[in-house]
Amino acid sequence: MNSNQLSKRLTAVASFVPKGSVTADIGSDHAYLPCYLIHKKIAVSAIAGEVAEGPFQSALKQVEDDGLKQVINVRKGSGLSVLNIGEVDVVTIAGMGGPLISQILEDGKSKLPGVQRLILQPNISAISIRDWLTRNQWKLIAEEILEEDGKVYEILVAEPSERLIELTYADRLLGPFLAKENSAVFQQKWNEEYKQWERILRQLTQAEPSEIIEAKKEELREKMTIVKEALR
Repeated sequence: MNSNQLSKRLTAVASFVPKGSVTADIGSDHAYLPCYLIHKKIAVSAIAGEVAEGPFQSALKQVEDDGLKQVINVRKGSGLSVLNIGEVDVVTIAGMGGPLISQILEDGKSKLPGVQRLILQPNISAISIRDWLTRNQWKLIAEEILEEDGKVYEILVAEPSERLIELTYADRLLGPFLAKENSAVFQQKWNEEYKQWERILRQLTQAEPSEIIEAKKEELREKMTIVKEALR
């Protein structure tokens, strides 16, 4: 892969970046996404943030090879700590678990004023992010679900809200836009999850009863009911 040729997943992330944005890509790895956004004249400038030395060096090299040092600033640091307040319009965080993305947002909350859009692509547990957005006055405006190389990915796009946006548990679990669209990939993902929960429930039913196990069974049954309803 090079910076002109993104993966299907990152191309989908890029499609939600408004034209003319100043974008920060957190956990940028090789800085493929920022380079692509500049090449395609989507972003006017970008920051690539990376905490690990190896990927940080890879990002520096990619930006230099692409001749984009004037417009892409590669910074080493944890999460949103690489940003100054009001410096960017858009923040992208892709390719991590939902709980980690939520933690990055929580730890870096003070850097978010002025940011007009978050584009978040968790590999697992998108519900963690929807929960964080709900608690912190960010409104989901779009979602996408796609499959690449046998893996299913969700993309969540949010913008600041004047008020708290309440989402039902079903919406936080499934994604309000994704559930409404009910695509083949959505059906596939939740069918697989449902079968896995069925297996776990069977195992729990055979286990020694306890309060913890009963609570877990109750939680699984609730999720299974929601998914069954959505897949109907």
